Amino acid sequence: MDVYLPIANLSVNGLVIIGLGLITGLLSGIFGVGGGFLTTPLMIFYGIPPTVAAASAASQVTGASVSGVFAHSRRGGVDYQMGSVMVAGGILGTGIGSALFNLLQSLGQIDTVINILYVLLLGSIGGLMAKESIQTIRAERSGVPIAARKRRHHPLVASLPMRWRFYRSGLYISPLAPLLLGVATGVLTMLMGIGGGFILVPAMLYVLGMSANVVVGTSLYQILFVTMATTMMHALTTHAIDIVLASLLLLGSVTGAQFGAQFAQKASPVTLRLILAAVVLLVAGRMALGLGYRPDEIYTVAPL
Repeated sequence: MDVYLPIANLSVNGLVIIGLGLITGLLSGIFGVGGGFLTTPLMIFYGIPPTVAAASAASQVTGASVSGVFAHSRRGGVDYQMGSVMVAGGILGTGIGSALFNLLQSLGQIDTVINILYVLLLGSIGGLMAKESIQTIRAERSGVPIAARKRRHHPLVASLPMRWRFYRSGLYISPLAPLLLGVATGVLTMLMGIGGGFILVPAMLYVLGMSANVVVGTSLYQILFVTMATTMMHALTTHAIDIVLASLLLLGSVTGAQFGAQFAQKASPVTLRLILAAVVLLVAGRMALGLGYRPDEIYTVAPL
């Protein structure tokens, strides 16, 4: 089933694109993370230009986040005050990311930068996840439990001025910390098309010291609005969103998430986390190899 992508300017097999969305939705349902950090690399491997892949993936993440926010909101798992501060920072970050995107695009370096960012972020996050999972598995086998980590925000966060009370998260910290975290997430969402959950959730836990029962819901709340802003920014400035591509991805990811959620209930969380770490490291390794390969055509001559 060949489908023409008007913005990417190429024809693709629509079933393959739906399949890519299905895979990321399946992983999202199993592991509880947004699939944006895998959607963009998989599309790049398939031949979609990185700029179009990143912009279209951001719009797909928006649709996938809506149901998650409603589900967590019903059980009181969203800190709207904290989330709103991060949304404000995220919208500011999308503006900064848009300027960087256009600058790198004008220099002809945007594709390379997107690939390098994915290698660095996926490699570091995957490595940390693998280390934590292996330590947990060893502790379970030896019968010696790992000491529980005390919930406490980072010393740099404690030194920031103008503290607010975030009652739902149980924190008394400066709003500058979540604001800056939102800015960083907004920049990365604009450049890479990721939802940012796989970076935002650990940062909310280990940097801000938020309560674990509101972290996922608050993260989804921030991701929802920041990816909406990113989609609008791409539509107005870079014009890189391919609505046909985003629709096919969303169709597959929504379906895959349902199957993934059912499978996750039957599997060990530690094993699932280790598998996710392996998948993330494999994708990072494949992208690193792609950066080092000599292309088949070093120069491309196109008519003016």
